[in-house]
Amino acid sequence: MASWTMAVCFRFAGVELDDGPVHVEQQVFGVLMYLVEHRDRAVPKAELLDAVWGHRFVTESALTSRIKSARRAVGDSGERQAVIRTVRGIGYQLTAPVEVVESAPAGAGPVPVPVAASAAEAPAAPAEGPAAWPDEAEATVRFVPVEGGASLAMAVSGRGPCLVKTATWLTQVDRDTGQSPVWGHWIRALSRRYTYVRYDPRGCGLSDRDLHGADLTDLDLWVDDLSRVIDAVGQDRVALLGVSQGGPVAIAYAVRNPERVSHLVLYGTYARGMRRRGDPVQQAEAALQVDLARIGWSTANASFRETFARQFVPDAQADEINWFNDQLTTTTTADNAPRLEEAFHHLDVTELARAVTVPTLVMHPTGDRAVVFEEGRLLAGLIPGARFVPLDSRNHILLQRDAAFARFVDEIERFLST
Repeated sequence: MASWTMAVCFRFAGVELDDGPVHVEQQVFGVLMYLVEHRDRAVPKAELLDAVWGHRFVTESALTSRIKSARRAVGDSGERQAVIRTVRGIGYQLTAPVEVVESAPAGAGPVPVPVAASAAEAPAAPAEGPAAWPDEAEATVRFVPVEGGASLAMAVSGRGPCLVKTATWLTQVDRDTGQSPVWGHWIRALSRRYTYVRYDPRGCGLSDRDLHGADLTDLDLWVDDLSRVIDAVGQDRVALLGVSQGGPVAIAYAVRNPERVSHLVLYGTYARGMRRRGDPVQQAEAALQVDLARIGWSTANASFRETFARQFVPDAQADEINWFNDQLTTTTTADNAPRLEEAFHHLDVTELARAVTVPTLVMHPTGDRAVVFEEGRLLAGLIPGARFVPLDSRNHILLQRDAAFARFVDEIERFLST
């Protein structure tokens, strides 16, 4: 992401910003200057988005992030809104008195000077770990038409070789970035080195919630959705990341389109759905999960959803599980939840896994509750030449403080560099 040096030309609230250049991102600069230029009124969010991002579709979360950075640049905060005030139901207004400190050409405003004019000139991504990552990996959201007249929400962030994550439900591409304690660190880490592409599945997130009578147990349907997302990316070859339910879809796509896949990374996934493992206990557990989804999304009692969520992040702290609980009801409807949960329990890609020809890395948490470790080990044994890496964690969705998460990222970077 390019940075800019802002020649300070204004005083806000009696404070002169003249200690040298203030380094801000391009969109932060644009937001701040638009508010300065239109300080006589509250600027609607839609107007700010249109003025700063133009015809490029982004969500309000991107604007919220830039407002936060703009406040930080002028010594303001969300609590102390002495300079940039949130006008509830409308947008934002710059309320502090403004005094011109330096003159500029008429109508020109302060002149932005590029610090990194291109990706090639930008400094390398920091390697110190999570503390050095940006607050949010900037994401561009667009919609991809798919079979049956539906559309899927696709988000693209970062730069570098293309890494596409196959869809899993319980996601929403505009909410999973920023301060998300469950998915945010995944997106930041993978966007540091890759053009990271993710999308919401049918019936979930920003994708169409109307399932249009689709047969969600049809593997071909999900593979076709992935194919259309990859076509929309516009790259001849991509690396695939198949997580959880996305694993069987990634496997099937790689077998059918090996020329389009450079690497296949499979994490916390399986070849056989829970109803296809020949285990009565797991078959009963699959039925219970569907019932939990049916009840949990239909009641205000959060205990059912928390029981469901704990399968994925058993070691989550209060703030993390609360965020995930909210995410559950935000991302889909009470009608769709049990259908999406049920969709993959009957799948079996055992024979397809044996036919994979692209380089494959399989990783699996040793204490995974959502997908038992044995299924990951079995999957790695099915795929010819696959490398298997056990990860020491109980969390199906690795949390940022998991030591296993750092290894997960390291293993991906090492594998994709070959």
